[in-house]
Amino acid sequence: MPIVQAVFQRIENTMPSDDRLFLDSLRRRRLLGGMLAATLPFAAPGRARASDKPIQVGGLPVTCNLTLPVACVAKAATLGKPGSTATQFEYSKYNGWPEVKESLMTGRIQAAYMLAPLVMDLADKRIPLKIVSLGHRSGAVIMVRTDSPYKRFADLKGKRIAIPSRFAVDFLFLRKMLAREKMTPKDVEIVEMAPPDMPAALYAKAVDGYCTGEPFGAAAQRAGYARPLAMTRTEWRNYICCVLTVREELIKENRPLVQELVNYVQAAGTWLDAGAANRNKAVTVAAGRKFFNQDPNILRFVMENPADRVTYGDLRMIRAEFDDLMKLSIEAGTIKHPIAYESYVDESFVKNLKPVAINL
Repeated sequence: MPIVQAVFQRIENTMPSDDRLFLDSLRRRRLLGGMLAATLPFAAPGRARASDKPIQVGGLPVTCNLTLPVACVAKAATLGKPGSTATQFEYSKYNGWPEVKESLMTGRIQAAYMLAPLVMDLADKRIPLKIVSLGHRSGAVIMVRTDSPYKRFADLKGKRIAIPSRFAVDFLFLRKMLAREKMTPKDVEIVEMAPPDMPAALYAKAVDGYCTGEPFGAAAQRAGYARPLAMTRTEWRNYICCVLTVREELIKENRPLVQELVNYVQAAGTWLDAGAANRNKAVTVAAGRKFFNQDPNILRFVMENPADRVTYGDLRMIRAEFDDLMKLSIEAGTIKHPIAYESYVDESFVKNLKPVAINL
């Protein structure tokens, strides 16, 4: 948006160098990713795949999607070993939810991590998608400037707050926190902004706060100019945001592959929460060019400050939690009416989990 573009030029030489390089690289990759997506040919839905061709699983370079790179690398390590299937899954990086949504709707990819309320809405519009697993727990933060006087949400009345999207669960988190002080989004100025732009916008005082997933809160906190006003780890422990979503045609055509993908994603979650050593290995993997292509120090900051800033071990599919999320989305106006649970969730894969090893 214009105000942010203007301040970017003004602060180019004043931001901390590590933070500036990190944010600039994210913006460049997001722009390039959008240009490439616009030039890719559309794949016809239902197009058959060779049984040994890797399936592309879409994801964003955010720590809420960290189970995906871990699952992909762990699966690739089994190729050629006795009992291993030839088909593998590969991480396909996207830089925004609109691009992932478009790719899933058209069949360009057949699986991805998606925003749970967005999947509900698409299923209601008869887009053949199903949620087959959670991807994480917690992981959202509401950040304000370190030097700001804001101590509680009542202090934000009339202030400018950035969110990624009105479909994002981050927005529902913000609504929850405002409601605790008998406030509504009408009491603040809500603006939608790409998460990679949020830290710089806060630094330049173009916004007074922002609500998003990691590592974009950690990037500003580690640089020293931002602090969390609220975190889902303490305020919303059963927070659901990014969910593993597949096209129904993939379930019909290759159910064993979907089961294996869920097996590895769930195993990756358990492995990530088993200890700091595993998280450090995951940071090394995810920071690489094939995956997030980010500063490993920022990802490590997310993993350590505190250790449960994002969690992955409890990836159960609990209907009551989805019902609560839908209720909040209806109250927010992003979903217009209740949607049948069975129309957007397939629990069978989680119920039929098989243990797999994560060897990184």
